[in-house]
Amino acid sequence: MIRSEQSQSAPATNPGTDSKLRQLASDVSKGAQIKPTGHASPKLLTASDHVLMLIDHQPQMAFAVKSHSITELRNNVTGLAKSAKLFGVPTILTTVSAKTFSGSIFPEIQAVFPNQQPIDRTTMNPWEDQRVADKVKSFNKKKIVMAGLWTEVCLVDPVLSALDEGYTVYFVSDASGGVSPEAHDMAVNRMIQAGAVPLTWLQYLLEMQRDWANQATYTQVLTIAKDHGGAYGLGVFYAGEMFGAKEGNK
Repeated sequence: MIRSEQSQSAPATNPGTDSKLRQLASDVSKGAQIKPTGHASPKLLTASDHVLMLIDHQPQMAFAVKSHSITELRNNVTGLAKSAKLFGVPTILTTVSAKTFSGSIFPEIQAVFPNQQPIDRTTMNPWEDQRVADKVKSFNKKKIVMAGLWTEVCLVDPVLSALDEGYTVYFVSDASGGVSPEAHDMAVNRMIQAGAVPLTWLQYLLEMQRDWANQATYTQVLTIAKDHGGAYGLGVFYAGEMFGAKEGNK
């Protein structure tokens, strides 16, 4: 016996659900923030759970960096600084021997935080300067994100020190740099083996945003991406210009 094929009908729609979706889309278009209904890992960073520390991004330190180009390094750390500023993350700036050897902090970073004076040190390990350690503790956060020059000295030292004091530590590898690719890579490996978590500056920005329905920071996030995000930023610009595309639209 040959069975006739049953026609497949389109699934029935629920008028109530359709109405709610239309209302949701209208609310988002007017700037409403929609909270995700799922549950994110507590290992993901949020804007309110950590401190950012930018360490020794200074000319004399950058001259010796060979793991990244200086152009790339300046771009990445500026994108990182702008990301933290946008989301209101407490940020500590620190330099080493600024007036006698290393020079002032990168002007791009200072421009993001024009009223903030970097803590200038003589110690290679920022954590061994009590002013820096006290500043970190004053924010009462248990997570800290760091980036610095050089990776193998002035970054790895405070990362290990903070881990020993019970902090959960993240480091931004592409906003840091070492005197050789090997020096940078070995320092990265050492920090990971000790329990620190690596990430990149663009990953940090998008982890702060998390949901494209968050319209309060949507435009500024895309501006930072377009200015500092390389190919991704160019793609955002192109899609918006050519097709009116917008992240978060379904």
